[in-house]
Amino acid sequence: MTTRIEIRTSEREIPVEITSEVADVVSSSGVRDGVAVVFCPHTTAGIVVNEHADPDVLADLYGWLAKTAGRHDGWHHREGNADAHVKASIVGSGATLPVEGGRLALGTWQGIFFCEFDGPRSRHVLVTVLGE
Repeated sequence: MTTRIEIRTSEREIPVEITSEVADVVSSSGVRDGVAVVFCPHTTAGIVVNEHADPDVLADLYGWLAKTAGRHDGWHHREGNADAHVKASIVGSGATLPVEGGRLALGTWQGIFFCEFDGPRSRHVLVTVLGE
């Protein structure tokens, strides 16, 4: 079963927590034990699992990415979003998460985030739940 989650970002670079949306997909799938695959089909955005209790954690991640891949670092790609492609490559396009007892098996402080690097845009994420 694959479900599409729609996301509308409001800034060029912004994390959007999608934990509850993914949890709803898992819950409605009927899968008791298996995996949920969260995939971002965009080349200038990604998926990360990290702390959701303290927003400074993601602010630090975005800050580090800005230092590592600055917007105007003399890129060859001339569309003006080369840094977004690099940031998305570093973060990655997806996550595979365990499902136990019909629920996501995340740690206490973990959340799932869609990471926008070239917004604002209308985006989507695909969630596939596999198991029994």
